[in-house]
Amino acid sequence: MELQFVNVTRNYGGKIAVNRVNYTLKPGLYGLLGANGAGKTTLIRLICNVLKVSSGEILLDDKHISSLGEQYRELLGYLPQDFGYYPDFTAQEFMYYMASLKGLKITYARKRTKELLELLNLSDVAKRKIRTFSGGMRQRLGIAQTMLNNPKILVLDEPTAGLDPKERMKFRRLIAGLAKDRIIILSTHIVSDIEDIADEILMMKDGEFILTGTADEISRKMEGKVWKIILPEEDLEEVEKKFSVANAHQHDGIIELRVISDTKPNVDAESIKPRLEDIYLYYFGKKQ
Repeated sequence: MELQFVNVTRNYGGKIAVNRVNYTLKPGLYGLLGANGAGKTTLIRLICNVLKVSSGEILLDDKHISSLGEQYRELLGYLPQDFGYYPDFTAQEFMYYMASLKGLKITYARKRTKELLELLNLSDVAKRKIRTFSGGMRQRLGIAQTMLNNPKILVLDEPTAGLDPKERMKFRRLIAGLAKDRIIILSTHIVSDIEDIADEILMMKDGEFILTGTADEISRKMEGKVWKIILPEEDLEEVEKKFSVANAHQHDGIIELRVISDTKPNVDAESIKPRLEDIYLYYFGKKQ
C-alpha cells in the first residue's frame, strides 16, 4: 500500500497553506512535525478528503483518493484535534453509535467494540458515562472509535493535546504498537511525541516539507550547529540575546547551556550531538 502526494497544493484565497508537497508513504508511523500554522492540519484534511486539493494529486496505489469514494473512507481512520463526543453516552454506547455511522453490522460492532475497549484499557469503564472520563481516557476512546473499521490509514491530529506527561507516554506506546501493518500519520508540534516512535519525520514549515527522514538522519544534518557552553550565571542573559538556548542547567553559580548556532558561540564551546528538539528550535525558534 502506498499513499502518494504529487505536487499537492491548497490555497485559501491568496494564501498558500500547502505548497507543492511531494512524498510517498508506506506502512509505518510518520511524525508530521511543525509549529502551529505550518500547514499540518490542512494537509491532514486533504489526506482525509475533507478538503480538495487546489492542484496536484493524492493517490492511493496510483488511484485518486477522490475517485475511490466509499472504498477510501472504509480504509481511513481520523482523529481530529477537537474530538467530539457525547458526554451522556457510555463508552460502549458511543462505540456502537460510531459503528452505526460507519455502516458496520451490529454483531461485528459488538465484537469489535469489546476487542478495542480491552486493547485500550477501557473495559472496566465501558459502561461509565464519558463525561466522567479523564482527558487520557477520552483520547483512548477516540482512538478506539477510529479503529472500529480496522483502517489501513490512521490520521491523528495533535492527539496528545491536553494530556499529562504520563498519559502522553502511554499514548505513544499505544500508537507505536498499531503501526505494524498500516500507515499512521501523527501530526504534532510536540517533539517528544514522535522522536522515539516515528519511523520517519516529516518536518513542515510554510506549507512545505523542509526536512524528511528518520530522526537520526535529520539530526545528522544539524551536526556542527549544537554546542555546550559552561559559564557563570550572570552571563546567561547576554548569551540568550545572541543565540537560541535549547536547555540550561544551573549548579553552584555555574550554568551549562545547550546552544543552537551556525558558528561556534565562543572559544570554549564544545560541539555536541544534535537531537530532534534542537532541529525544531533551529527552524521554529522556540523549544517544545
